[in-house]
Amino acid sequence: MSTANPFMPTTETVFQRTGENTMVVNIGPQHPSTHGVLRLVVELEGEVIVQCKCVIGYLHTGMEKEAESQTYQKCVVMTDRMDYLNANGNNLAHALAVEKLLGIEVPRRGNYLRVILAELSRIASHCVWLGTHALDLGAMTPFFYIMQQREMVLDMFEMFSGVRMMPSWIVPGGLRGDIPPGFEVKLRTFLSEFPKELETVENLLVENPIWMERTQNVGVLTAKETLELGCSGPIARGSGVAWDLRKSNPYTSYEEFDFLVPVGETGDVYDRFLVRIAEMKESCKILQQAIDGLPEGPWNTTDRKVAPPAREELDNSMEAVIHHFKLWTEGFRTPVGEAYAGIEGSKGELGFYIVSDGTNRPYRWHERPSSFMNLKSLEVLAKGKLIADVIAIIGSIDIVLGEIDR
Repeated sequence: MSTANPFMPTTETVFQRTGENTMVVNIGPQHPSTHGVLRLVVELEGEVIVQCKCVIGYLHTGMEKEAESQTYQKCVVMTDRMDYLNANGNNLAHALAVEKLLGIEVPRRGNYLRVILAELSRIASHCVWLGTHALDLGAMTPFFYIMQQREMVLDMFEMFSGVRMMPSWIVPGGLRGDIPPGFEVKLRTFLSEFPKELETVENLLVENPIWMERTQNVGVLTAKETLELGCSGPIARGSGVAWDLRKSNPYTSYEEFDFLVPVGETGDVYDRFLVRIAEMKESCKILQQAIDGLPEGPWNTTDRKVAPPAREELDNSMEAVIHHFKLWTEGFRTPVGEAYAGIEGSKGELGFYIVSDGTNRPYRWHERPSSFMNLKSLEVLAKGKLIADVIAIIGSIDIVLGEIDR
């Protein structure tokens, strides 16, 4: 009996070979450099790629459909598991879309705390990208340096939420709680140490002749191709497209922060590397401004339909207990309508489109995934390159298959 998956295309059905002297091979779906369960089918003439196709769906979970049977609060935990390296950013995009439906605003302190969590997530995500990208190309030392710094970020997430990943801390209406004791000291320590450690890793790679040989003029994507493919984030900025939603469509008080949008010139693997390094430095600038100017006051909306009662109220008020119970068992209802909210995630534009039918559950809940949109560029970038270059190109795109397959 055949063990082949009847729902997955065979090598022969992915594309037609262009010549008799070419060879069709698979990279993945189980391959360490594909950064997840991604399958590439490539046609080779010698070691040169004639055409490349991405085959996805091996990690499909149906999270978007499942969310339609959950209340808006319970959808939050699903966002964590899409791009699990940028969980706080996913939480934020979902929360902004729900808040747009409800027509509510988050207090200024809540917005600043959201910025802090989002920028820490960006740094943590870029740390994983940098370490694994270098490892793919044979540079082992940077992995140990940069992952040590990521551990400090995860420690701060644990201070907030009790977990290192999948925090579900940003929710519609604000956050689950205020800044924990000792967090400010931890963040300031990180901001004083991280730039120096990042510079150490930078010095290992930026002028390294092997690194430059493997990344310069490899996987070049023009600005025109970037726009045609719908790419965003570091890929677009590496090709000279200075587009960042934090600047072009400010949200969560980003208009109050001073930071630059790094861009490249060539649009190759090396430029995308430099852009992400620069972005981590800009995130540190934003974090410094946020913690220095953190406002006083509430961090949650005052709309009792959305916000649970304060913890101290539960000890003294039966009404507060009933309110809390009904909110977490029944949820809240949103007006009939639709809303889209997008943020600048670690990999590009990340957004949620939600359709409400007036109940406590979304009628339609759809993510605009940055990894899914960016992955399509691989088929363009790989053409005409060597098979070894595919490894460098995949790393420079920085994908997470949990977001692609959903």
